[in-house]
Amino acid sequence: MTSTPTGRRVTVDGRDSIAFDRTFRAGIEDVWAAVTESDRLARWIGEWTGDPSTGSVDFRMLYEGDEHQAEVFTIQECQAPRRLVLISQVPGEETVWHMTLTLAEHEGATALTFTQSVGDDPAMAGGVGPGWDYYLDRLVAAETGGDPASVDFSDYHPVHTQHYLDMFS
Repeated sequence: MTSTPTGRRVTVDGRDSIAFDRTFRAGIEDVWAAVTESDRLARWIGEWTGDPSTGSVDFRMLYEGDEHQAEVFTIQECQAPRRLVLISQVPGEETVWHMTLTLAEHEGATALTFTQSVGDDPAMAGGVGPGWDYYLDRLVAAETGGDPASVDFSDYHPVHTQHYLDMFS
């Protein structure tokens, strides 16, 4: 399979970010569940533990290798099923990621827009862009009856790294 970079440069709350769009033939509640419920997330990216009512959960990506540490996801805003704003940080590391998920339903389809900041270092776009194209394509596979494992990271990274670096140069 070949992939095409889909992200676009945006500014969110004054931060350089990359936005990605995906559309699903599903209701908004179903897509919301796919991006917020731990068991559904585990099919395409990772799982969380904890109690979201406390304002944060521990999130662990399941397809980054065993050495990948859990991150703390702090919930800044949750307007189910339309908007989720998160900050993530690996304990002991300085990098903080700002992420926003926005869902809109129209005529039986739900549009998902996901944004992530690229931090203070625009070079981070070289990893963020291909990484999210990969994971969001895994989400599409999981939610359309496909096999997320059929989405190959080598089709995204390093193939699209320069595309995303150029976006912020």
